[in-house]
Amino acid sequence: MSGAAISLAAASAAAEIANPPLPDRTDRVTKKLYIKTYGCQMNVYDSSRMADVLAPLGFVAAESPDGADLVILNTCHIREKAEDKVFSDLGRLKPLKQAQDGRMIIAVAGCVAQAEGAEIMRRAPYVDIVLGPQTYHRLPELVARAARAGGAVLDTEFPAETKFDFLPETSTKPGISAFLSVQEGCDKFCTFCVVPYTRGAEFSRPAEAVLAEARHLVAAGARELVLLGQNVNAYHGAGPDGGSWSLARLLEALAALPGLTRLRYTTSHPLDVDEDLIRAHGELPELMPFLHLPVQSGSDRVLAEMNRRHSVDDYRRIVDRLREARPDLALSSDFIVGFPGESDADFRATLRLVAEIGYASAFSFRYSPRPGTPAALMDGVVPEAAAQARLLELQELLETQQRRANAAQIGRVLPVLFEKTGRHDGQLIGRSPYQQGVHAAAPDRLIGTVAPVRILDATLNSLAGELVETRRDQAA
Repeated sequence: MSGAAISLAAASAAAEIANPPLPDRTDRVTKKLYIKTYGCQMNVYDSSRMADVLAPLGFVAAESPDGADLVILNTCHIREKAEDKVFSDLGRLKPLKQAQDGRMIIAVAGCVAQAEGAEIMRRAPYVDIVLGPQTYHRLPELVARAARAGGAVLDTEFPAETKFDFLPETSTKPGISAFLSVQEGCDKFCTFCVVPYTRGAEFSRPAEAVLAEARHLVAAGARELVLLGQNVNAYHGAGPDGGSWSLARLLEALAALPGLTRLRYTTSHPLDVDEDLIRAHGELPELMPFLHLPVQSGSDRVLAEMNRRHSVDDYRRIVDRLREARPDLALSSDFIVGFPGESDADFRATLRLVAEIGYASAFSFRYSPRPGTPAALMDGVVPEAAAQARLLELQELLETQQRRANAAQIGRVLPVLFEKTGRHDGQLIGRSPYQQGVHAAAPDRLIGTVAPVRILDATLNSLAGELVETRRDQAA
């Protein structure tokens, strides 16, 4: 790789980095980089891209922060006490930095940095860099500034340019399944959510840029791509034909790439499930029959307070249309219980919806107020004990459904994409079309390929099976 593409504002700093001498903190040929990633798949993708941006500076991945030259905490602000976790980790980093006579550079990135940048600098003055999720393409400049000045550098502005225009070609070898960010930000403004404030307005990458990165990932060994976005099915990227491409159109183009076996996408919003996307689920064999479609609540009253802008019946109709197009479609979802004003009747409506729809998996949370969101100011706070009891009851139902969905695969032959070796000799681990982990005895040469596996056993979180070919060989 020739080097990181960066903004003009960072050019002089990049030149300084590329041409030593630098201060003692960054003048080593090879430097250790440790990144801790919190939260969603988007953060996982962002962390890998940060490593790509920093690779031309000589940074290589470290297994732990001990002795690292640069430590980045890539934070998430979705759940309660997110800031507390960050400050706890920063407290553990402080003595490691002191042991290096202050040479370690500590950076806090991501959504907590975006929302709480000034507070981080006040409470942890030993932090060198605070940067938001839209500015990590500026890391070469920020590292140089921190090394020169020896003081904190704050960059949480929403830049006019998009970071994707300045990221280098990824140098990290992808896994068999690789993340690919196609959309960021959200314009929905759900009252409980900080994403519009920390990630900004919806932005869709141009289709050709997505396709170019996809080609690179497939050439490097990826066989499954998971398209990422805070509201991924709101994708409306500029197409090479001059028009605007929908997610369905993008999926069609990606499905045609030689060597690509599977496609998935997350996270979607019910409002943006259009007819073209429903049709894609029925017509594209590369698009896996598994969809994460958050509903959050089964009560219309609570959905209105959340500003979800869809009703329970709207959600039901979308699910029905998707299942008409792809009868074997498995669903997962997100649920929040204990939202301000949620009554027992509202919660019972959520249980009824879950029982009616049936989920293969789900994420469920007790509501936690996020500072700066409208819901944080709402009356009708649900007592903690009541909210916790509701959460446990919901999770029991969801776990029952997940066990049932997994058990239903016993006896079936599923196409499994093998991704890696397992814990036991001769064992490989892969994924079913329905996102279940599957382990089976299989030769390493099958990694990166899809092979038929007869499912023999199921637990809450995985399936176990045997290769159909192996069974035939034994019979012969």
